[in-house]
Amino acid sequence: MTARTGLPARPAFLRHLAAAMALGERIPFDLVLLAVRIFPAAVFWASARTKVDGLAIRESTFFLFEHEYALPLIPSAAAAVLATLAEHLLSVLLVLGLTTRLAALGLLAMTAVIQLFVYPGAWATHGLWAACFLVTLARGPGAVSVDRLIGIEPAR
Repeated sequence: MTARTGLPARPAFLRHLAAAMALGERIPFDLVLLAVRIFPAAVFWASARTKVDGLAIRESTFFLFEHEYALPLIPSAAAAVLATLAEHLLSVLLVLGLTTRLAALGLLAMTAVIQLFVYPGAWATHGLWAACFLVTLARGPGAVSVDRLIGIEPAR
C-alpha cells in the first residue's frame, strides 16, 4: 500500500514499463505532423512522376486511365490530366506546408476515389494514407510549415 493513494504499490516491472511507454510523450508533435505530411506526399509524388515525360503526359498514362483507372462520370483523358496535375501540385503543397489542410483534403479525396473505384482491395494502404491526411486536417501542418511561417496556421 502506498501512503498517498492507499492502493497497493505497482510491481517494479510495471513502473519500468510505464516509464518506457511515457517516452513517446517526448516525441515533438511537430515532428509527427511533418512525417504525416512528407511520407504520403512522397507516394503521390512518385506516382505523378511515372505519368509524365518531361512536361508531357505519357501516352501510357492515358491508356491506364482508359483501361485500368477508368472512373464513372469523368472522361478518361480528363481524369488522367487532372490526376497528374493534382498529384504533382498537392504533394508539393503538402511537403511545403502551404495551404496544407486543403492539400490534405485533396489527397484524401483522391485516396477515396482510388479506394472506391480503382483498387478496392488495397484498403490497408489507402487507410494508412487516409489516416495521415486526417491527422493533417485535424491538427494542421505543425511548426515546420510555410502556413505557420506566414500566419495561416496559428502557433500552438
